Amino acid sequence: MPPFNDWNIIDEEEEEELQDAAFFEGKRDVILFCIDCSESMHELRDDPNYEDVKTSHLFTALEAAMQIQKKKVIVGPNDSVGIVLFNTTRSSEAKNHATEIKRNSFVYQPITSISAPAIQELIQLLDAAREDPDLLKSTFPPLTGKKMPMGDVFTSCNWVLRDGAPKTASKRVFLITDDDNPHPGSKQLVTSARTTLLDLTQSGVQIEPFFIATPEKPFEPSKFYSSVLLSNVLNDEDEDNGVLPESISITRIDDLLSQMRFHEVPKRAIFSIPFQLGDGFVISIKGYGLVTEQRKGTYKYFVDLGDRMEVANSRTVYVDEDQQAEVDKTEILYGMDLGAVPVEGVSDDEGEGADSSCRAVPLGKRPFYTADEIRSFRTLDLEPGIKLLGFKDRKELAFEDNVKHSVFIYPDELKYSGSKRTFAALLKKMIEKKKIGLVLALTRRNAAPVFCAMLPQAESGEEGGWNEPAGFHLIPLPFADDIRAAPLVEAFRAPDELKDAARVWIDKLCVKDGTYPPDSYPNPALAYHNAQLQASAFREEFDPEAFEDLTRPKYDMIHKRAGNLMKEWKRALLTDESANVVPVTTGSKRKADVSVDEAEIRSKHEVGALAKLRVDQLKDFLKSKSQPVSGKKTELIERVGDWLDAH
Repeated sequence: MPPFNDWNIIDEEEEEELQDAAFFEGKRDVILFCIDCSESMHELRDDPNYEDVKTSHLFTALEAAMQIQKKKVIVGPNDSVGIVLFNTTRSSEAKNHATEIKRNSFVYQPITSISAPAIQELIQLLDAAREDPDLLKSTFPPLTGKKMPMGDVFTSCNWVLRDGAPKTASKRVFLITDDDNPHPGSKQLVTSARTTLLDLTQSGVQIEPFFIATPEKPFEPSKFYSSVLLSNVLNDEDEDNGVLPESISITRIDDLLSQMRFHEVPKRAIFSIPFQLGDGFVISIKGYGLVTEQRKGTYKYFVDLGDRMEVANSRTVYVDEDQQAEVDKTEILYGMDLGAVPVEGVSDDEGEGADSSCRAVPLGKRPFYTADEIRSFRTLDLEPGIKLLGFKDRKELAFEDNVKHSVFIYPDELKYSGSKRTFAALLKKMIEKKKIGLVLALTRRNAAPVFCAMLPQAESGEEGGWNEPAGFHLIPLPFADDIRAAPLVEAFRAPDELKDAARVWIDKLCVKDGTYPPDSYPNPALAYHNAQLQASAFREEFDPEAFEDLTRPKYDMIHKRAGNLMKEWKRALLTDESANVVPVTTGSKRKADVSVDEAEIRSKHEVGALAKLRVDQLKDFLKSKSQPVSGKKTELIERVGDWLDAH
């Protein structure tokens, strides 16, 4: 018998179909690096990685942009990247949007798909700048005596994105600067910057700032950016509350690349659907997957045409073998693997009622369904959306109910105005009353509706500026078949002295801050594969010995920090009585297979020996033939005999 879910899968391509354009948005990502070129960004400093080498904030920012692009060559070849420099006297040479780009901003890289030649050009510039520290200052002369209005900076970004970014892509601007107050005392420029930034965000662009702070020059966002940048935080108060976006990053210049890599992964919505709170009361939400598996990119097939290589595109075609003709996909019917073999001599029309509203299936025939009928079975004729059914106490949600990955949902203000405020009010009250929501969720047209628990999460800040956003976790609730009782076996318990000895060396080997940071440990097999592809794309020599597996334990450090403590614990373990007891296990007898097949039962019937079979064997046979299993043994024997005589 096939798996339970195989019966209602229509097509793998349709299985991946999503409700809205969020599916296509998640496939392409656009990043525009907007880098400050003011005098402070050009100021030379000692390079922390190379001796007797000078660097600058601008050099580090361009190098981080280059590293992000090199990574996207492998993990996001369909994405696009651009670089805009502001507070520079160099003007843009691009003719298509030069008139729209504001003065004192320069488009170094227009928005284009990731390409190795463009990245190599940036690499050559950085290599030359490492040899000549004043090269960047001469190539991108800084604006002296004044600063470019931030409103003009956001306007230039808007035009660059409008001209080069695909409409269906997710668009982000990485703003990199070390100036915390570009317009001191000018309320007009602050208002202008906030207005143009609002226009930029309403066109679907997200700003992710990277503010550079140094011990000599700390960065104070409250001087300017707190009143300009829009908040992404759920709040039922006025928007003008001076709260920075949750993606804010104030970092040391040495950590700029690691912070960028952390924020570079796009927040890709996996669905955007309505959320029905009651009859006629609907808001809009987006769902985000919190856990995704990174895999190697899919291979493409090429055809060697002698002078060139062409990509070979594949497609699925259904063919009628009898007529050797292609069959239209709409004419395909779906049949069940289950069912009896068709009986000969029975017409297809037999058993069909002329006035019946449903299609009757003749006895012994296999049922067939259209694609629309299969979809109707799966979705129960429901449209994609989430319907709130009620509330329960928080303690009603057990830990073992979380058997599948949850989805984080967040309001979508663009589809239903007021969604954010309503969502925030519901979230606030559920947190206050310690409640969870019960919902019926259908996230995609081809998905099956599931009951889910809606667990509220309050916003929480941590050291380093990273926040957990406010929202709901949508937890699919298990069916009774998904949970089983795991047997608990009471084992021997170690004495307290042995536990204390183990705790000492375990504490020595704990990870930093007591938490495992998954972003710091990439999959070694995937990283090795990507490193080879990256070297091939940039025509570099790949050195397998230079590859570092960050997941490999540092044995020298382990022995240095806890080696003696572990030896003491092992000696204590050898002298402990409970650790040297070998439990006696009694083997459990496996029940013998007492089932008999039809051929054996028929042979016993022919010689009149059905009485030698047990009652459970007779009942199993009758049950397999859809016959009644009630009555005494003599009745069961008679019923088996009647069936064998008739068949």
